[in-house]
Amino acid sequence: MKEPIRILHVFAQMNRGGAETMIMNMYRHIDRSKIQFDFVVHTEEHCAYDKEIYELGGRIFRVPRYTGKNHLNYKKSWNQFFKMHPEYKIIHGHVRSTASIYLKIAKKYGVITIAHSHSTSSGSGLSAIVKNILQYPIRYIADYLFACSKDAGEWLYGKRACKKNNFYILKNAIDTKQYVFNESIRNIKRKEFKIENKFVIGHVGRFNIPKNHSLLIDIFKKVHDKNQNTVLMLVGDGELRPIIEKKVNELGLSDYVIFTGVRSDIPELLQATDVFVFPSLYEGLPVTLVEAQAAGLPCIISDTITDEVKITNLVEKLPLNLSAKEWAEKVLKYMNVYERKNTFEEIKTGGYDVNETAKWLEDFYAKNINFQ
Repeated sequence: MKEPIRILHVFAQMNRGGAETMIMNMYRHIDRSKIQFDFVVHTEEHCAYDKEIYELGGRIFRVPRYTGKNHLNYKKSWNQFFKMHPEYKIIHGHVRSTASIYLKIAKKYGVITIAHSHSTSSGSGLSAIVKNILQYPIRYIADYLFACSKDAGEWLYGKRACKKNNFYILKNAIDTKQYVFNESIRNIKRKEFKIENKFVIGHVGRFNIPKNHSLLIDIFKKVHDKNQNTVLMLVGDGELRPIIEKKVNELGLSDYVIFTGVRSDIPELLQATDVFVFPSLYEGLPVTLVEAQAAGLPCIISDTITDEVKITNLVEKLPLNLSAKEWAEKVLKYMNVYERKNTFEEIKTGGYDVNETAKWLEDFYAKNINFQ
């Protein structure tokens, strides 16, 4: 029997972030007798998706995290990797900051290279300046330029590059059926968290600067001041979680904010939620907003996020310079008035159902291998 084509994906780590979740959605739905995914990560730590990757037949390799000081050692690690693994014909890079290094080395070994943009900013400060310098050459190195949205593509590669025929938007697709609203699942989850009679505001995202949790807490404080029967459910983990927990304590909200940590039951948690609030500073195209709409949730999001995320009429955008009180007023208008709707067909028609997207990606890989 013919061996599957092995595709090498490059990530910082395989935890439950947006890009990682999107690729895992694809991985579960591709024909793994034809296409198999392997991963290079920049960490020695065990990650949330490691076990599932192994169960699906994937392999995980590790290279050192790039610090700048270890530039030569980093390049050496990649050179050694490709010498030891000539079986890889395609590399799909999701780590922007060093893509110009590892994709260039991959090309030296005759590997087809794909760069993938999942964001619209490198943040701020010195590290952002360094990242922007490092990632500028990607547009000239990679054979194919992928992005989760038009904005994410133009930000990383430039408008001119995005008009060429090697640029593709690969939508952050989900398994839509998992998110269709189910009253019994909602009741089970609300009972589990003891929020049966509460108005639940939800958020899913890593605790880092772009997600803007601090503003989210300010918004919830204003909501809770107006109505005591409200709770905020924060799904995820990250380096800023202790700071946000401290702020919650200081505002006297500890009994009303639920920190779930990293969860594998996101579809069920979205069923338990009443409104989704997402005041990010910047994003590519967040998978979690596709998921929230698939669950029929009204979504109040920042106007920094691309309009491409409006797959349904459930999304309302607000400027970040509005006060927390003004955001809170928008949230509170959904109390006792919202009826959940089934958005399955809208998500599918919008091109965000993973069954179709995974088939496209599978064919893309196979076609490029056959052209070699």
